[in-house]
Amino acid sequence: MSYLTTLCRGFLQLRTLVNIKPQNLHTNAACFAAVKKTSAAGGVMGLGKGKKKAGKLGPMEKKLLPVETDPVKLVTYVCGSNIYTTGEDVKIKDDSEYPPWLWSLNTGAAPRIEELDPASKRYWLRVRAAGMRRNNRLRSMRKF
Repeated sequence: MSYLTTLCRGFLQLRTLVNIKPQNLHTNAACFAAVKKTSAAGGVMGLGKGKKKAGKLGPMEKKLLPVETDPVKLVTYVCGSNIYTTGEDVKIKDDSEYPPWLWSLNTGAAPRIEELDPASKRYWLRVRAAGMRRNNRLRSMRKF
């Protein structure tokens, strides 16, 4: 007699001793056993590993997105800022109506580590990120 059948019979005897009704249980079946089926690819069947069925993909159709070509609208509005079906795009204001810190934002490349102050937090965050990149690159070159 296998261990599984002994376990199932023990469960049935325990259920009759305690007088548990089958409708109070999750199921009224006596026992369930999980059977592991593996595929040739090495994974459990139905869990994403194995051969994929080659579906027929037709030629992909390119979607043409609307592009604004009116030069007056391109200069006076932020084209594409309206995400709703009604309304219009945001109108560009005079430079004097925007806060002064907006014009001092760095829009170019980030400063090099050598240019940063070693007493600043930004410096040490950049040093830490560079060290992690170096460690990851060295780790990826290992043989095993």
